[in-house]
Amino acid sequence: MAPNLDSFGRDRALYQEHAKRRIAEREARRTRRRQAREQTGKTADHLEGLSSDDEETSTDITNFNLEKDRISKESSKVFEDVLESFYSIDCIKSQFEAWRSKYYMSYKDAYIGLCLPKLFNPLIRLQLLTWTPLEAKCRDFENMLWFESLLFYGCEEREQEKDDVDVALLPTIVEKVILPKLTVIAENMWDPFSTTQTSRMVGITLKLINGYPSVVNAENKNTQVYLKALLLRMRRTLDDDVFMPLYPKNVLENKNSGPYLFFQRQFWSSVKNSEYGDDSIKKAQNVINCFPKQWFMNLKGERTISQLENFCRYLVHLADTIYRNSIGCSDVEKRNARENIKQIVKLLASVRALDHAMSVASDHNVKEFKSLIEGK
Repeated sequence: MAPNLDSFGRDRALYQEHAKRRIAEREARRTRRRQAREQTGKTADHLEGLSSDDEETSTDITNFNLEKDRISKESSKVFEDVLESFYSIDCIKSQFEAWRSKYYMSYKDAYIGLCLPKLFNPLIRLQLLTWTPLEAKCRDFENMLWFESLLFYGCEEREQEKDDVDVALLPTIVEKVILPKLTVIAENMWDPFSTTQTSRMVGITLKLINGYPSVVNAENKNTQVYLKALLLRMRRTLDDDVFMPLYPKNVLENKNSGPYLFFQRQFWSSVKNSEYGDDSIKKAQNVINCFPKQWFMNLKGERTISQLENFCRYLVHLADTIYRNSIGCSDVEKRNARENIKQIVKLLASVRALDHAMSVASDHNVKEFKSLIEGK
């Protein structure tokens, strides 16, 4: 009997079976995380959707490891019919070190220092074939054999010349090999929704910036390509994977309902803003925590960067809404509303939107404006 195919050419019954299994596995992971929070007493601090769904299914892990092992075995055969002296980094390095030591001027005139990164490039790429800093137990590339072998290349006892290009051997390899590798990982492997993957991506990026400033900087072409890949990947995630449902206010009042939980999960998984509510200030604070502080260091005047203007207007609107909702309420609720408005003033000041902060303080008679913007 011919299979029933959907509009994409997939076996409808088989696809639905896979979809049900994925849903069941996802819910099982959420249940395990919830039980773990209950055991550690962290249930009260949890926000639905904030945890990173980084647990892979056993099927995915098995398939990945099998494919990785297959690639590793195949890669070990690349030089099986080649003499060691032609593919071993140590052997090749020792030959050039001997040339450099005995006939330095000839070595220099042949521009060997400029050729070595290109010569070692394919050999190092082979060792980095299964390397990805997104994995938990990924080995630091600075602890790999190729790095340790080349670390002191050209550092013999005699005095080095100022223009000795061999000094830049490893930084050049980082530029020509590590950065392109990370660019491919950012484009095809990194999941911006994954907290652990994103933390590791940030970690390796900061490591390169701090450890190799001569090549990993704003003027370097490969660095620009890498940063652009990160930006486009985040933009693609926002365009394709983020969906914020627009529910009526009365639907979200029931905090145990499916729509409310789905809305919260969507927000906290993407750290976006939402309509006003009791937790809107906390969400706005989490959004601001994601902004680099360097954005606001050298701003002049009372206005923040133009890209945050709509966000600041939302905070101003939120303050007005909180005030209107407190009219006619009890004294306790009014005090809570006033504290929330003060918090909004602090949030606006933290992104240097002083014009909006002063407007909110003036409209709602916040007398502690100076102490609020100073963070006291």
